[in-house]
Amino acid sequence: MLATLNNWKLMLLLSLTLGLAPFVPEPHLIGKLRWVIGGAEGMKLMDWADLALHGTPWLLLFRALYLKVKGSV
Repeated sequence: MLATLNNWKLMLLLSLTLGLAPFVPEPHLIGKLRWVIGGAEGMKLMDWADLALHGTPWLLLFRALYLKVKGSV
């Protein structure tokens, strides 16, 4: 299981698919981040959960890349 989470190629694939879907009119994660930066006015629990869902692959990607560069993997 840990080897899967440390696989940066898989995390990149997840980030570019789940992390950015839906792609039109703008990537979903980008819209949520703009909303948070703008003060998160009107965000409900479902919006926060959506942000976590689309943001988790990116966090795992950054973690995997950090471990790769550090030489831990």
